[in-house]
Amino acid sequence: MTTKSNFFKIVILLFILVSTQSCNIYKPTNAREVSVNPEDRIKKNMEEGRGLRLSSLGKNKTNFQFASSNPMWRASLDVLEFAPLLSANYSGGIIITDWISSEESNTNEFYKITIKFLSNEVRADALKVILHEKNCNTNNLCKVSVLKSNAAKTEISRKILKVAAIYKKEGIQKLSEELGEYQVTTPKTKRTKKKK
Repeated sequence: MTTKSNFFKIVILLFILVSTQSCNIYKPTNAREVSVNPEDRIKKNMEEGRGLRLSSLGKNKTNFQFASSNPMWRASLDVLEFAPLLSANYSGGIIITDWISSEESNTNEFYKITIKFLSNEVRADALKVILHEKNCNTNNLCKVSVLKSNAAKTEISRKILKVAAIYKKEGIQKLSEELGEYQVTTPKTKRTKKKK
């Protein structure tokens, strides 16, 4: 029985040895080329990208654009400055306000504004405005629903687009001043000739 178990151990060891050699997992090193100091070996392996650094786990290494360079984002924050923000996530492209009440002090109606950015361009279809309404009764039982009023959504969208257009124009002027002799042009729309 011991010869059988020894035979299996030898077969397993041979299999491991062959598989590590064939996959180039194990590479013999020359003692003259590799430092004896383990800190030097770790540093060299990390520089070559062959190591795992536990201190970098959980840290995102993404490259985000600076939010103030986006005119739509800046304009939205300026238009919504009257309301406390619950969430403003630039990389996710969403702004959510906290519940705000109407100007009447004795009403039990509250509103929440959500803005989703669909594009970075200054266009009418680049953002989606969603309004939620919360009505509470005297027992403080509340009902939340999506507000169907397109007038309020259109007004918020229009204000954001106006401010964003101003920011974009200021950004183009500033860029043309910085570039000096190079001209920055805005795309021209086709003009139709009027017939006489």
